[in-house]
Amino acid sequence: MNSEVNIIDFIYSKVNGMTKTDQKIAQVVLADPAGIINDTILKLAKKAQVSEASVSRFCRNLNLAGFHEFKMQLAKVATDENSYYRKIDSRNSSQALESIKDNKIAEITNTMMQVSPSTIDKVLDIIQKASIVQIAAEGDTYPVVADAIYKFNQSGFLTIGSESWETSVAQTLNLNKQAVLMVISNSGETRSLLKQIDIARQRGIKIIAITNRADSPIALKADLHLTTAVRQRVLQAEYYFSRVAAMTVIESLYLLLLAKDKERLNHIREHEEIISNKKI
Repeated sequence: MNSEVNIIDFIYSKVNGMTKTDQKIAQVVLADPAGIINDTILKLAKKAQVSEASVSRFCRNLNLAGFHEFKMQLAKVATDENSYYRKIDSRNSSQALESIKDNKIAEITNTMMQVSPSTIDKVLDIIQKASIVQIAAEGDTYPVVADAIYKFNQSGFLTIGSESWETSVAQTLNLNKQAVLMVISNSGETRSLLKQIDIARQRGIKIIAITNRADSPIALKADLHLTTAVRQRVLQAEYYFSRVAAMTVIESLYLLLLAKDKERLNHIREHEEIISNKKI
């Protein structure tokens, strides 16, 4: 693990690919990071209902020397409320709303902190030079694509996509080398999107990926990758899907593209004028 990486972010990004034993440990850690700092390896093992050897292996799987280094990394960030998932108590609406707010703020804050300015500049350059931008995603992530298609087209970038993967692949087959394919996937492991990336690469098309894992298959196949920090329950029975982090990246790209070329505001004004008769 890179010493500059937030250990909580790192666990979140790795958790879907962990073994069941490592996931049990991760669940305990993510539920109360600050509470783990003073724990012994035996106490954490008991909380997670695993062996001490499993905890040691968990630390090594995070590319750490051992439990001591794990606690040192945890101590750096565990007191930061933006670092971990806030449990939502459905019995208390006031507390639940506060937790949801904290989770969403954490997703946005940590996503923005992970964005590399040099990578963003390269992504913006590719989009500005592209003959056409195609954006692809599957399932629950597609609404992010629909939002991006609308924004990019409105600001003057010809952008396509389809909720049907079969149609989306057909679109990719019609692209040339001047196009760019942007793939959005939380896990970074979607089989159909990986196949689509392979097709695009065979045609010499640049790939931009937005995923929650820098080491995911989709991220590793991309020319450029932007990492999102998702604060969602990904373990055991609870699961709350979130599009906020990916939408934050899209919104940032959109605003930066406008900032780089103020003339694009005219595209938006023209479009708004055309559709204004649909409003009261």
